[in-house]
Amino acid sequence: MGSYSSEDVVFLLRNVGHMSLELDNVKREQLIQSGVHYSEMLPIEYQPSDAYMSLFNQTLDRYAERIAVAVGVVAEQIVALRGLDNLVLTSLARAGTPIGILIKRYLKMRYNKSVPHYSISILRGRGIDEVAVRYIFAKHPSAQVQFVDGWTGKGAIASELIQACDAFNAKHSQQLSAILAVLADPGHCAAIYGTRADFLIPSACLNSTVSGLVSRTMLNLQFMDKDDFHGAKYYQELEGVDVSNFYIDHITSYFEQVEQQVKEQLLQCTDHTVTWFGKEKVQIIQEEFAIKNINLVKPGVGETTRVLLRRVPWKILINPQHIDELEHILLLAQERNVPIEEYPNMSYACCGLIKET
Repeated sequence: MGSYSSEDVVFLLRNVGHMSLELDNVKREQLIQSGVHYSEMLPIEYQPSDAYMSLFNQTLDRYAERIAVAVGVVAEQIVALRGLDNLVLTSLARAGTPIGILIKRYLKMRYNKSVPHYSISILRGRGIDEVAVRYIFAKHPSAQVQFVDGWTGKGAIASELIQACDAFNAKHSQQLSAILAVLADPGHCAAIYGTRADFLIPSACLNSTVSGLVSRTMLNLQFMDKDDFHGAKYYQELEGVDVSNFYIDHITSYFEQVEQQVKEQLLQCTDHTVTWFGKEKVQIIQEEFAIKNINLVKPGVGETTRVLLRRVPWKILINPQHIDELEHILLLAQERNVPIEEYPNMSYACCGLIKET
């Protein structure tokens, strides 16, 4: 599955391309807020506008070096913690997948070591794909599994990972560590991070077209076997606009020139304490805007982008200090007629608020 080379990643996902599970954002939002689990359906994948793709390319050029540094910082922390001999990178599909590939590429460049890399599903409220985890341990009995994601928001997936690892470890002799590695950790939910600043990771700007043409993952037992991998679609019809490998190659080209910056940044990443700081800030926003369900508050650049791309936004909060870094947020909000409100009293650059149905 996917448009990436199998040298870069192996997706442990069942291809559900024959199923019609996509719903428009409004219908999907109504079902989610009425109690249907978000993983039982898929959002429609839209082809981005020319203006938005132009902005993506500008953003990539602007942030490529910063991303390369963050990748190196994360990779070096992983090596220090787990070593290389039994390391198995395991990305959380789908936002984690390009990040896992970049870490794998960095390790090959820096240590001339090609480590295994898989991409598996984790779903809020349903845990990790244990079938996929068992597959990894069957292939690599001594695996030091390192979970990788793109960024943190308020920590829902980081919290889900802790619960999932505890549940798995209680049943199996092979053990998982819930220490999560991400590029950006503004929520202070990950012990391994490239930065705790809330900055744009360009792969957050797009959906499948920067993630190997793979949909978000899903689990619908009406159509699927509980003993199979979680599912996803491959969007072959979008191959003409796929920038997944272009994105990887562009950032990889910076690795050799950022060696000194990686060393300097590592000296600043000494605090590995997970405080869930971001969740406290989200609770303040939830109370101030009288939002009943905290899951309707999506803090950070990455999560706000997702709200605009595949949910039904109510409004977008912008921290005016970061306005110059949020061009794509402003463009998406304009295209979708979503109101913008300045809100300086938050640690995030922006925050997406989902409309209550």
